[in-house]
Amino acid sequence: MTHLAGGRPSRGNARIRPVPDYGVDMASPSAALPSDHEPVPPPPDPQAIRACLTPDVAAEFDAEWEIVLDKAKASKDLAPVHELLAKWRHSAYAELRDPGSYFRLLATAARTLATGQAPAGSIPGDGMKALIRQRLGR
Repeated sequence: MTHLAGGRPSRGNARIRPVPDYGVDMASPSAALPSDHEPVPPPPDPQAIRACLTPDVAAEFDAEWEIVLDKAKASKDLAPVHELLAKWRHSAYAELRDPGSYFRLLATAARTLATGQAPAGSIPGDGMKALIRQRLGR
């Protein structure tokens, strides 16, 4: 049987190059990866990013997505959309590597704002800049 990419049977007279059916389903980005494989960041695409998120984190993404889309419609500027996708791409990757990291980050930020104290083990800004310069060999 001829299949389209993704394993779906072809319909109609579409001229699409056949893809062999190996009998193996592809995993979604949110599926658990074998321990010998490191997850990779999703592409900067809203559906790919959303597929990496738990329902609670996806709701946060959806809320920000709607706000940014409304602003982009009004301003006719897509830069904020691209910035949001870049930001959430990193958050989605962090969630793939360490589930729950998004809400832990929010809790740490809230605690820091409330107390005015940096989290234990954090490096001050000047120290972080020095560490970056050192790693870059400057």
